[in-house]
Amino acid sequence: MKELGIYLHIPFCKQKCYYCDFVSFAGKEQKQKEYVKCLVKEIQEKKSKINKDDYISTIYIGGGTPSYLDSQDITEILKVVKESYPIQEQAEITIEVNPGTVTRKKLQQYQETGINRLSIGLQSCDNGLLKEIGRIHTYEEFLDTYQVARKVGFHNINVDLMLALPGQTILNLKDSLEKIMKLDPEHISVYSLILEEGTKLERKIQNNELTLPDEETERQMYWYVKNTLELNGYIHYEISNFAKPGYESKHNLNCWKQKEYLGLGLAAHSYLNQERFHNIENLEQYISNIKDKKSKENIILDEKQDVESQMKEYMLLSLRTIQGVNIANFKQKFIQNPIYLYHKELDYLVKNKLIEIESNQIQLTAKGLDLANLVWEEFI
Repeated sequence: MKELGIYLHIPFCKQKCYYCDFVSFAGKEQKQKEYVKCLVKEIQEKKSKINKDDYISTIYIGGGTPSYLDSQDITEILKVVKESYPIQEQAEITIEVNPGTVTRKKLQQYQETGINRLSIGLQSCDNGLLKEIGRIHTYEEFLDTYQVARKVGFHNINVDLMLALPGQTILNLKDSLEKIMKLDPEHISVYSLILEEGTKLERKIQNNELTLPDEETERQMYWYVKNTLELNGYIHYEISNFAKPGYESKHNLNCWKQKEYLGLGLAAHSYLNQERFHNIENLEQYISNIKDKKSKENIILDEKQDVESQMKEYMLLSLRTIQGVNIANFKQKFIQNPIYLYHKELDYLVKNKLIEIESNQIQLTAKGLDLANLVWEEFI
C-alpha cells in the first residue's frame, strides 16, 4: 500500500505574468472545454497505473490559473478523479486561484466539490509592483477574494509573496508582509523572483526599463521575512514555505519526502515506480493525441531510477526542508548510512559551513539557506 498524490495541470491564464515561464497560455479560451474533455479522458486512462491497494492523500490543481476555468469544469474534473481513484477521506485538495478570476459562486462550488485548501496568488500588496510584473489584479481585489473565501468557509488558505521584484524595497516588502499577517492565513509561500529566459520581464531588464534589487538586498529581504514570520508563529518548514502548526502543505511535503505522485494534463510531471515522466508541452498535440486514441504519445520518459540515483535524489529533496535529512529514515529506506556514503560531499559542505550534522539530522546552516543551490550541486 502506497500513499500517492495527484497533480492536475490547467494551462490557461487571463494574462501571462511577465516573469512566468510555466507551460500556460493566454488567449486560448476557445480550447478550454476541449482540453477539459481530454484531461478527463486521461484521468480515466491513467487509473491503471495505480495499484488497487494504493490511495490518494493529496490532490493539487495548479497552472496556469485554474480559477480561470468555469467552476463547473473544475467540478467535473474532480468528480472523475474521485470516481477513478481511491481518494483518502481526509485528503488535502488544493486549487490555485488568482484575484480577478474567482467569484463567490466559484469559491462556493469549489468547497461543495471537496476542495479544502486555497492557494491565492498575491505576490505583493503594492499595486504599482503588481502592474510592473504583469499581474491582472490589485491588492484590493486580492483582499476581496480572501475575505469572501473566509466567509464561504475556507479554513486553510495559502498566500503567495514574492521577493526581489523590480523596484521593490525592504520597506515595501515590510508593508506587504504586515498586511498579509493581519489577515492571518494558515500558510505563506515566499519566492524570490527568478529572471527566466525569454520572458517579458527579462526583456525589460535587459532593455534597462526596470532594475532588480542586488543580491545583498534580496538576502536581507529573505531573512527579514523569515525572522518576522517565525516571531509571529509560523513554522519555516521548507526553504520557500511557512505555515502555522499543522498547516504545512501535505502535497509539497510528500514530494520532498520522495513519495510518488501522478501528474495529469499538459506538461504534468509524474513519479511512479522509480520512473519520472512527463506529458508533452504542445497543447494542440496533447489534445489531438487523446482524441485520436494515441495518448501514449503524450508521455515522455525522463528517468528510470536505480538505487544510487534514488539515494542522491533523497538527499537533494530532504535538503529543501528545514528539518533536512533524517539519517535514521535514510538508513531504513536504503539500508545504508548517508554519512559514510556521501562523506566527501558532506565534509566539503561542513567545512564551508553550509550544513551541520547533529545527532540524527543533516541540516542547512544559515549560510546554506542563502546558498542552497550550491549545496544541491554537490550531490548532482
